[in-house]
Amino acid sequence: MIPINPPITDTPPSETMVSRIRANAAAHPNRRAIVCGDDHLSWGAFDARINRVANLILGLGIAKGDNVAILSANSIPYAELFMGILRAGACVTPLSSMASPDALQKMLADCDAKAVFVAAQYLDLLAGFVTDLPIKRFALDFDDPDFTGYESAMAMSQVSDPMIDIAMADPFNLIYSSGTTGTPKGIVQNHWMRAAQMDRVSPNGYDDNARTLLSTPLYSNTTIVSFVPTLFGGSTVHLMPKFDTRGFLEIVEREKITHAMLVPVQYKRIMDVPDFDSFDLTSMRIKFSTSAPLRADVKADVLARFPGKLIEYYGLTEGGGVTVLVADENPTKLHTVGKLAPGNDIRLIDPEGNEVPEGQVGEICGRGPTMMAGYYGRDDLTKEYIWRDSAGHVYFRSGDMGSFDDDGFLVLSDRKKDMIISGGLNIYANDLELVLLDDPDVTDAAVIGIPSDQWGETPLGLVVLRAGATRNEQDVLERANAKLGKSQRLCDVEIRETLPRSTIGKILKKDLRLPYWATTKENT
Repeated sequence: MIPINPPITDTPPSETMVSRIRANAAAHPNRRAIVCGDDHLSWGAFDARINRVANLILGLGIAKGDNVAILSANSIPYAELFMGILRAGACVTPLSSMASPDALQKMLADCDAKAVFVAAQYLDLLAGFVTDLPIKRFALDFDDPDFTGYESAMAMSQVSDPMIDIAMADPFNLIYSSGTTGTPKGIVQNHWMRAAQMDRVSPNGYDDNARTLLSTPLYSNTTIVSFVPTLFGGSTVHLMPKFDTRGFLEIVEREKITHAMLVPVQYKRIMDVPDFDSFDLTSMRIKFSTSAPLRADVKADVLARFPGKLIEYYGLTEGGGVTVLVADENPTKLHTVGKLAPGNDIRLIDPEGNEVPEGQVGEICGRGPTMMAGYYGRDDLTKEYIWRDSAGHVYFRSGDMGSFDDDGFLVLSDRKKDMIISGGLNIYANDLELVLLDDPDVTDAAVIGIPSDQWGETPLGLVVLRAGATRNEQDVLERANAKLGKSQRLCDVEIRETLPRSTIGKILKKDLRLPYWATTKENT
């Protein structure tokens, strides 16, 4: 792999996740570690199960650094597998349940996974090819002659700690960035990167008997960046196999949840629950948001009605530059994603790779203590992702466009690939989407570029209307265009019942664009 050296910090990480989990179990074996529905494991029981997983992995002949895959909804077995694979010195490879069978086959082949653990609800995604692969197969919750039963294998596994030595440079997890279409890219994150993220444990109270509710899937970095710190802090993780708004609020109230990581679409749905104010949410200390920008109006609503602090993180799964917005402390900056986190640096560059003048929009390139080791087996892709400053320091190109305001807060403009070039002018889809979302009848919106003989491409608005709305496409179009500049105006608006989203709430714009560019090569 291309060597990527993060900045040297005053206090470089010294303890791995593996050693801290071991110490936490010894310190408070009777405290709850993992809760999912009516089931739970104490820290002592969790540690014993982790040992059994580790010995199971080692007994298969899986070597240090080998990849072990999981395809499952959030569950207690998923949590113990995650930590047990690490204890064996192997690399956790969580697979997206949103991926097509073809994409999953490519992922498993790409990473040369030595074993895969599968839940029944996702068996169909692998059934067509998995038995043809040279891979050990385990069934988490079903019987199949082509799979080994997980619980029966665990019962035969030793409960003693294998005490495998773990180095900071060893791979921690491999996350695939493309789970729906296209060629998957495997992002390798090592123990250094994850350990460096643990500087947020004490400041955010993860080590103060926290009860963290996670409702996004464990194959997403969004979930992992809250899952890992909670366990590192010796607290309790509550897992939801599938998110639903009322279920989330009921768990917060019943379990006195203190922390939650949510994505923007979840915040919107939660705040729209008609009787939201009837739930007792006073136990909540901190709510986090990441994966996509959280709209300023939603942030304001959360601050007004949802107890606890609201902290928004901007960053990439690949790592690099991170910004943090403590929303309750910066009520006039809700349109931003905050200021640089300690030890981080962000530069803004133009298409030629030159830094843009102060105050101008450029592509965001970041550098910080938490940087991926590279794309798995793809030094060519890793090289394309890197931008270097005049001193030769490595920065990761985000593909996002943004600018800093006079106070050093980062304002996002758009994804670079979502920017629409119409008549030679750059149009940021996000600017147009905010205008559409300002319409009281519009509950969701996306703007994409479609082919235009006159302009090359032109912006099209796709909207979801609130229940009971009587206005039509032309009404929405006219209202929006009246507020947009001449060069920004939408060519048309189409009403949709829903907009396609990933499981962490990102609108799948590639899917939206595809029908309009079916006969044109789309540069994505």
